[in-house]
Amino acid sequence: MAAGKDLEIADGQAKKKKLIIIIGAAVLLAIVAVAAVLMMSGDSTEPAPAEAGAAEAAVAADPNATANKGSALYVSMPRPFIFNVPGATKDRLVQIKVQLLVRGSNNEETAKVHIPLIESTLLRTFSTSNAEELITVEGKENLKKKALKEVQEALVGVAGSEVVEEVLFTGFVMQ
Repeated sequence: MAAGKDLEIADGQAKKKKLIIIIGAAVLLAIVAVAAVLMMSGDSTEPAPAEAGAAEAAVAADPNATANKGSALYVSMPRPFIFNVPGATKDRLVQIKVQLLVRGSNNEETAKVHIPLIESTLLRTFSTSNAEELITVEGKENLKKKALKEVQEALVGVAGSEVVEEVLFTGFVMQ
């Protein structure tokens, strides 16, 4: 009788193993089916004609749209800018770390080639500010806008295009 009970237990374990194998096979089959459907549908890199027309209309409506500008790339200035600014009671020492936002690899290469010009322009622009302006958020934003304008003007003169889309302060310390 003990031998009969062992057979029943072994038979029950075999059923559980078969059930686990069947469930695993079903899950694997479902995964393969989903992968096949995704691969068959495919992602066409070219937009459908209706989508292309919509993209062109969006660019025409917003000339600053990033669709035709390329991917955003960041060019770091090799060293932080350290300069003195006059204050009402005393002069202050300022350190600003800067990165430039450019669009497309061509503009990235152009910016890297002209880093000495960009550094000179930024340092000249930064050093014209004063401590009272740089204490406020608005003053920092105005300095960024002024720096962007000056850098773009300098690059138009040598590269023929603005190249830089935005000047970003990644570090700002004033003592």
